[in-house]
Amino acid sequence: MWTIAIAHIGGLAHGEEVAAAGSTLAEEGRRIYAGQCSRCHGYHMINEGLVGFDLRKFPKDDHERFVNSVSRGKPPRMPPWGDVLSANDIDALWAYVRTGGGNEP
Repeated sequence: MWTIAIAHIGGLAHGEEVAAAGSTLAEEGRRIYAGQCSRCHGYHMINEGLVGFDLRKFPKDDHERFVNSVSRGKPPRMPPWGDVLSANDIDALWAYVRTGGGNEP
């Protein structure tokens, strides 16, 4: 009992720190998405009739595929973003995509 109380006095418990960091990263990803991705993939990932893939359906366990798709593009429809976005930006986008934009497909 004291261990838990001490952990909370010093700040967030480890699980809460991880969740908070993930939330912050997803928020940064939401900002990047709005500026770079929403035109083709839709506002909040809702892309009714748009040319981009419905990212709400992207496999949530396929980080490598996501990084490759964003970095190298998906010709002929999606340009490569590897020269525009940093690895940290792409990781933030991944964190946001994994949230589904707060919308179910």
